[in-house]
Amino acid sequence: MASGGPAVEGAAEPLDATVSKMIATRFGTDRLALLPLRVEYAETMAKVLSDPVLYTFTGGEPPTADELSERYRRQVAGPGRPGESWLNWVISTLQDDELIGYVQATVIGDEAEIAWVLGTAWQGRGYAREAAIALVAWLEAHGARRVIAHVHPDHAASAAIAAAAGLRRTDLLEDGEYLWVR
Repeated sequence: MASGGPAVEGAAEPLDATVSKMIATRFGTDRLALLPLRVEYAETMAKVLSDPVLYTFTGGEPPTADELSERYRRQVAGPGRPGESWLNWVISTLQDDELIGYVQATVIGDEAEIAWVLGTAWQGRGYAREAAIALVAWLEAHGARRVIAHVHPDHAASAAIAAAAGLRRTDLLEDGEYLWVR
């Protein structure tokens, strides 16, 4: 990979231009498996996402397992709008087979808006960076031509992850967050 990131297992040929919907498939890196979201992950992920510090820049509070189950049902079902795909993965470590966070993308046409969250217990090990780089590579291999993210101006860790994934910060603030583009 030109960005110097990890190789992406499971990358496929780009989608034909007539295909308007992407489907999340399993892919990974040397240390991580990115698994398509399943409702069954809600209980474990509620624990992973339980630290209120995770919501400092995004707002909200830690979800309960029931709230996550309902959210995951909606996310797995998708938006129900033609030409739009919701792609969601949980991040699992290969060494421990432990869920540690998630990545997601909303794809409309050939543009993908991405986001990532890693449980606080697993931060500082390069996992979010690795997952974001792999996500961008997967999206581009599946036909995304533009990848964007929104990052709070004070969230230095997320800004570093966006930059590592090949996105550059613009001067455009949307809902209090900078738009990053690739």
